[in-house]
Amino acid sequence: MAQILVVEDNADVNALLVETLTAEGHEVRGVRDGLAARAALAGAPVDLVVLDLMLPYVDGSVLLTEIRRHSSVPVLVLSARDAVVTKVDLLRLGADDYVTKPFDLTEVATRIEVLLRRAHPATDDRSLAHGDLTLDPASARATIAGRPVALTATELRILRLLLESPDTVRSRPSIYEAVWEEPFVGDDAAVKTHLSNLRAKLRDAAPDSDPIETVWGLGYRLRRVLTRS
Repeated sequence: MAQILVVEDNADVNALLVETLTAEGHEVRGVRDGLAARAALAGAPVDLVVLDLMLPYVDGSVLLTEIRRHSSVPVLVLSARDAVVTKVDLLRLGADDYVTKPFDLTEVATRIEVLLRRAHPATDDRSLAHGDLTLDPASARATIAGRPVALTATELRILRLLLESPDTVRSRPSIYEAVWEEPFVGDDAAVKTHLSNLRAKLRDAAPDSDPIETVWGLGYRLRRVLTRS
């Protein structure tokens, strides 16, 4: 059972989401404006946030930015088809996934289950390291050159995938299918944006290090660690 916060200003949609996710066995709280969402996020911790963009008082994109300043909690964004903010903008702001309105409730519930599995994997939790880059999956902590790096759940999954086989070139479709746990259908914007965010955070923490390299035409892998003779 997960603690889920639903932030949606439409009363009917909010109630449907709360009812659907509660029936899936989660403990769900629904709020309908940005100020109420801020208060809820400042209270008891949550395992996932379902966030509408167009909210009274505080815009959803502002809330997403605020969440990412201090938390890696998975965020599923609800975006209207005519929203000015594009899916790439959402991913750059730190959204883990998005669903376009009008949406199918079954799809939303399925995407939430995938996000929760990604955030709390049940696989081997041994620490991984490559050069000065380390990841402890059990605590969801990453470091580079001894400095902590705050990553989202999706960024952590991508980093773990690369660390598990550092010499393997991972194509965008293979990364998508491994991390999002669904078939790749030709849109690689999510992979490119999350990888760009991940690389930027690693470079910010350690400016002299850029551990992820692009293999042009093929994909991504970790740079070879040079050993001193």
